[in-house]
Amino acid sequence: MTSTPSSSPLPISIQDLSFGYNKGEPTITHATFDVKEGEFIGIIGPNGGGKTTLLKLLMGFLDPWKGSISIFGQSPKKHPNGIAYVPQQLRFDKQFPITTFELVLGGRLSNLPWWGSFSKEDRERALHSLEQVHLSDYAKKPFGTLSGGQAQRALIARALTSNPKILLLDEPTSSVDAQAEADIHELLSKIRKNLTILMVTHDIRSVINHVERVLCVQGRVESMSPAELCEHFALGLYHFPLIQTPQSHLT
Repeated sequence: MTSTPSSSPLPISIQDLSFGYNKGEPTITHATFDVKEGEFIGIIGPNGGGKTTLLKLLMGFLDPWKGSISIFGQSPKKHPNGIAYVPQQLRFDKQFPITTFELVLGGRLSNLPWWGSFSKEDRERALHSLEQVHLSDYAKKPFGTLSGGQAQRALIARALTSNPKILLLDEPTSSVDAQAEADIHELLSKIRKNLTILMVTHDIRSVINHVERVLCVQGRVESMSPAELCEHFALGLYHFPLIQTPQSHLT
């Protein structure tokens, strides 16, 4: 009798998850959902609804009150290099003397040996990531001189240098103009073939036009398709002008 080979563990599996910062007031309650390999998922919800908290739980920065989180079959704390995170923006002194290449190379810090020197592979990986986000020409420029959209693409490049399997983005287009937003979405569409992506956003247009599935986080977590989200708008449960985003000018 031959046994059937077991399927690979899902990138993300959450079962009956509850968490809060105050023992009497849960921020997320009884959340259960799975994320398949290669999915591009949008995360929406009101301020304080638990979106960023959910990302912190996935990265192992917070411990659930109850329930479980599995990243490829293991605890989030056992997958430090499996997940990369892109913040909303990087808060730092723009006069700080760091080049764009040096910032991106920082994504390889977890690979440093004990003597603390970046390898040729680390540097090649950083250069490749800059190529992916169309910033090769800015490698030697001070990071503080980049525009908002360029800076956000550099942060994505830094995340990519760690060669992650899961990419988490916390409102990557919140502080950029419409053209830079279009560029970032085209970039994500190009790199997603090798990644599972979860993106927190307030921009409902992004959800409808780009992602495959939506997680609505407001205490509980509800999964729906972009089409179902449109139906919610039609019923008056959400209010947002559903218009097309500009075309990207990335080449």
